[in-house]
Amino acid sequence: MLDTRKTIPGLRLLEKYAARMGGAENHRMRLDDGLLIKDNHVAVAGGVANAVRAAKAANTGFQVQVEVDRVAQIEPALEAGADRLLLDNMPPPVLREAVESVAGRVPLEASGGVNLDTIRGIAETGVNYISVGRITQSAPSVDIGLDYSLQDLG
Repeated sequence: MLDTRKTIPGLRLLEKYAARMGGAENHRMRLDDGLLIKDNHVAVAGGVANAVRAAKAANTGFQVQVEVDRVAQIEPALEAGADRLLLDNMPPPVLREAVESVAGRVPLEASGGVNLDTIRGIAETGVNYISVGRITQSAPSVDIGLDYSLQDLG
């Protein structure tokens, strides 16, 4: 299970630490920790393959991860050199199809719609990672207080 970088402003380090202590793996701290090609990048580049080739040509030293929301985007992304795929908002049957299509060529991360009711079904599809924004976005706070009494001081 991976956390996401979606955290409360000013509390990222603390929330990432809490996620790690709870058993999750920290994925990214900031946007500049890697290259993630999203739908807007694909649209501007004129397709998944063009976006991946442009990212690879930048030669940043980072792996190129591509967010795909349809199985049809997988082969063009892989043929262009994607190092990792983020399978966005795919239901378990489609995730299984994606896992079969990729056949272990690159790591697969499932994201979107993950909660206690859906995580087992997602995990059973065979993806390598599941990213869960709720770990940091929706974590309940603990009511911690510090009280003192003037009577106790003297």
